[in-house]
Amino acid sequence: MNAPARFDHEVWTAGLATVLSYGLGLLGLFVLLFVVPFLLFLLV
Repeated sequence: MNAPARFDHEVWTAGLATVLSYGLGLLGLFVLLFVVPFLLFLLV
């Protein structure tokens, strides 16, 4: 077999970017749906 020593192929870059962007989207939704209402509740 002729396996590369490092994972520097474009597929790994695209997969990592997909996972990171999905995680950022989930974090944004969490802040928007849970943190902001909680802070508004504390202010009232």
